[in-house]
Amino acid sequence: MNSIDRLKDYHSTRLQAMRSLFEIVEQSSEGTVIVDRDARIVWINERYARRFGLADPAEALGQPVERVIPGSLLREVAHSGQPILLDMLDTPKDPLVVMRLPVRDEDGRSIGAIGFALFDELKRLSPLVRHYLSLQEELASARSLLQARQARYSFAQYIGTSAAVLEVKRRARRGAASEAPVLLLGETGTGKELLAHAIHAASPRAHRPFVSLNMAAIPENLLEAEFFGTAPGAFTGASRKARPGKFQIAQGGTLFLDEIGDMPLHLQGKLLRVLQEKEFEPVGSNEILFSDVRLITATSCDLEEAVRQGKFRADLYYRLNVLPIHLPPLRERPEDLPALCEAILGQLGSDHTLSPAALALLARHDWPGNIRELRNLLERAILLGDDPYLDEAMLAAALGPLPPPAPAAVAAVTGENYRQAMQRFERELLENALASAGNALEAARRLGLSRSTLYRRLAALGISSR
Repeated sequence: MNSIDRLKDYHSTRLQAMRSLFEIVEQSSEGTVIVDRDARIVWINERYARRFGLADPAEALGQPVERVIPGSLLREVAHSGQPILLDMLDTPKDPLVVMRLPVRDEDGRSIGAIGFALFDELKRLSPLVRHYLSLQEELASARSLLQARQARYSFAQYIGTSAAVLEVKRRARRGAASEAPVLLLGETGTGKELLAHAIHAASPRAHRPFVSLNMAAIPENLLEAEFFGTAPGAFTGASRKARPGKFQIAQGGTLFLDEIGDMPLHLQGKLLRVLQEKEFEPVGSNEILFSDVRLITATSCDLEEAVRQGKFRADLYYRLNVLPIHLPPLRERPEDLPALCEAILGQLGSDHTLSPAALALLARHDWPGNIRELRNLLERAILLGDDPYLDEAMLAAALGPLPPPAPAAVAAVTGENYRQAMQRFERELLENALASAGNALEAARRLGLSRSTLYRRLAALGISSR
């Protein structure tokens, strides 16, 4: 076969394939229409003509396509030469899934367009639509959960310019740039959770979840499930569905464990295994899950003393204590009080200002509840006073009687060390607060502590809350 014959055979095969393809699509579709370059109908099959109210397809010939098929985009395809492969077309009967293709001459110029109505019953597409909608719902849910678990604070919200605060921020920024565990140490109310949020927000994991868990707020028998999740029906009363734990929810992000010193010993060993092996098993499951979580922990207790007393594992302490950051109590940075008061008043939506004497009074206070206590005090002063200018008398009334200072002289006489003296002072402070307040809730409010923190300290000191 010479080259001319091969060329003829090529054209013949091509034309036959195109004719066969057209016949197959036309016969299986719900309707077919062809228009010229001016979008006038040159051919329409009977099914399509009847759908649009024409008894005879010949009635449509020569008419603009939009007059017969309202909403048609065949004119656009004929002019642009670009196909519209899948689209929805509303019709008086039912919506149609349609495909529109350009028709070209031998030189490749667009000379018209052809449209196929692929489906007239959308239920044929329902499995695909359901799958698509399901994926959309899952994506929306994931976005919602991620947004709810984003960091709420930045370093700008850890307020202060004292040397101690600047050192905290320097170390915290170093921690944000690394994957090393960070251990936040400080009294209650010093801003440990705020700083944990800020470290996450400044880290490469900022776009991933930030998940927090307070060891003191969860009953001991539920902590393991909170940590690692549960398999379906893992124990009596458990859900038939698997329940993810905090390590799964925080995957790829940051897990913040507050009051880590209150973690039970048996759980400390399991946490150590996760840190070392990067894997864990949900409760009641034999499945091993991989863990990619950055850990930040915080405590208000002395972990070194807890290790000496056998209440905290030494190996876990060394794992967590890679980058310790000591958050100074408010009484050690009185120079930050003016900026803190201004920021807190702004957060409360107040235009109140403090007199120099009022600030001097605040500087003399010991602040056992630290910044949390300061916020409570300012909010109480705003509610109790009518004057936008807060003076010393107004703050003194809101502050109430100041607790007596620690009797250092007595400690020296009795031979107490620093820790013993501080425990005695704390016991006296809490006992006096309970006696004057009448109940634990009011005592916690006056001290600027959360109720759970007060109960924990009372239990540690052996003081009855009644």
